[in-house]
Amino acid sequence: MEIPILIGLVLLMGAAVGWSIGANDAANSLGTAVGSKVLTLRQAIVLIVIFGFLGAILQGQYVTKTIGNGIIPLNQLGKNVALYVALVASFAACAWVVLATYWKMPISTSHSIVGAVAGAGLAVQAPVKWLMLKDIFVCWIFTPLGAAVLGYLFFRLLQNSLYRIIPRKYLKPIISTLIILSGCYVAFTWGANDVANAVGVISGSGVLSSKMCVVFGGIAIVIGIITWGYKVIETIGTEITRLMPIMALSAQLASSVNVQIYTLFGIPVSTSHSIVGAIVGVGMVRGIRVLNFRIMKDMILCWLATPFISGLISYITLSVIKLFIKI
Repeated sequence: MEIPILIGLVLLMGAAVGWSIGANDAANSLGTAVGSKVLTLRQAIVLIVIFGFLGAILQGQYVTKTIGNGIIPLNQLGKNVALYVALVASFAACAWVVLATYWKMPISTSHSIVGAVAGAGLAVQAPVKWLMLKDIFVCWIFTPLGAAVLGYLFFRLLQNSLYRIIPRKYLKPIISTLIILSGCYVAFTWGANDVANAVGVISGSGVLSSKMCVVFGGIAIVIGIITWGYKVIETIGTEITRLMPIMALSAQLASSVNVQIYTLFGIPVSTSHSIVGAIVGVGMVRGIRVLNFRIMKDMILCWLATPFISGLISYITLSVIKLFIKI
């Protein structure tokens, strides 16, 4: 296949991954605000679009470098090989995320693209950086756990302080405002961490510069939010546990702080894991009985399966292509 055609297909698949991220992960930002009736679905989507795009533009380059060359050295492969790896990895990640979105499951696009890149690398016998993968896997384990602990602590702190400091008649509007602001921060950190899932391989294969990539990916994510983002927002906002406003505030603060730390270190973590972990943490304050364990079990199974399924799709697809095309 000619290189210009490959480049066009890589950009198309990168846009598709960005769209799927916007469709699946928009809920991670303000789904809790919708669930606690602070914002309408339409208001939440507008804010997610604005702040998610800002996060992608301003801080998206950190994780983009890790996805692009931290798992396999795309910049050290031949141009043709790098483009095929980028194309197939994007396809595999997108295919699995779209399926999960259809099932209304908030899976991790980070897990999907990391597994897909590793699978494609194995198919072309590229040197996979197993040490980096190990570090990423460890961070994946701690992402929901850390968010749950932070969510629990934030809820305890805010519950004990806000009700004492703020007069009761001002309490509801102030908490509502804080929920919106914290949700915007979640959207910002989400855009910063997750845009790399769409364009990391594009940057690594040298198709676009790092700055151009985050703009391209940010636009694709915005389109995904607008067209299909409402589906998973319903799951996050209402199906894990019923949220009071102060619970939503605590969950959003916990999730955003959690993701921000990993982003600054260039680690692609799951914003889905983070917000769900935070919701579980604040839900535990009210007691374990308020948690919907059926939906949580389904989410955990999808999370565990994601890197392996996307990696397998990627490996099989590229192996089949190699049977017909010399790479």
